Amino acid sequence: MNKLVIFGTLFLLSLSLFGQISAKDSTVQVIGYWSNQETQSYDVSYEKFKIKRKDTISRELMKYEVDIKIIDSTENSYTIDWFYKNYSIDTENELVRKLTSIANDISVKIKTDEYGAFIEIVNWEEVRDYLVKVTEKLKVELKEVPNYKEIIANVMSIYSTKESIEANAIKDALQFYQFHGVKYNLGEELEGVLETSNNFGGKPFETHVRFSLDEINEIDGNSVFRSNQVINSKQLTDATYKQLKMLGTFGDKIPPRNEFPSLTNETNTASRIHGESGWIIYSIMTKEITAEETTNIEERVIEIK
Repeated sequence: MNKLVIFGTLFLLSLSLFGQISAKDSTVQVIGYWSNQETQSYDVSYEKFKIKRKDTISRELMKYEVDIKIIDSTENSYTIDWFYKNYSIDTENELVRKLTSIANDISVKIKTDEYGAFIEIVNWEEVRDYLVKVTEKLKVELKEVPNYKEIIANVMSIYSTKESIEANAIKDALQFYQFHGVKYNLGEELEGVLETSNNFGGKPFETHVRFSLDEINEIDGNSVFRSNQVINSKQLTDATYKQLKMLGTFGDKIPPRNEFPSLTNETNTASRIHGESGWIIYSIMTKEITAEETTNIEERVIEIK
């Protein structure tokens, strides 16, 4: 999970709980003003495609809906239920289609602080156990697929611990709450370094981040925020090379490290957020991972209904 304890200036929060948008000094603080049992519903699309030498060589598009409900609120926190439903996926890969279905009709409970900044997933064990039960049925359906047991085991490793679920399985929620809890000045860029978890199991990657408030819309009462995150290329390439060598993916054909292509990983996010409530109106995340002439692109759009 991205550890958002990154630099002191991001957490010099206003003590006032009123007036998130201040036109007078061009500042906005993103705070969730949510009532107990309040609900908002969202459409989510997630697209992955691979480009090689300007040609798109693969593409997958997944769509689903999320009902977000405030199920508890205290002076210091919110507990929020994310209910995932109505998954559909456009892909020619039947294995991917079936694996995607395991998250349908699942409820994930998330805890934030009083401002709406993400703290933790509350029911991670319940999520893990539910998915284990679902994948047992999948094993029967996928038994004709080569190496199906290993494939399912790799998928389930994402849900094996609280840390892995928070890092990999709720990226839409992390995108949703990314800007909450911080006071921004229009046109000012906040910079720092955070740590991004290493899915290969090694040390987290250093990640350079920038956050900014790009637009204040007083008439409609919303604002646009942007972030940029760039993972340390050398650390990412070293970890990837080490993992591929350990797995023997290329056998004895893997090149020496100094000839292995450098990897880059950059994520850009833009969110339009309602000032009086702190609900996301629209958010788009684009991640690009590049090695030589190949670029893998992920794009997630979250839009209120």
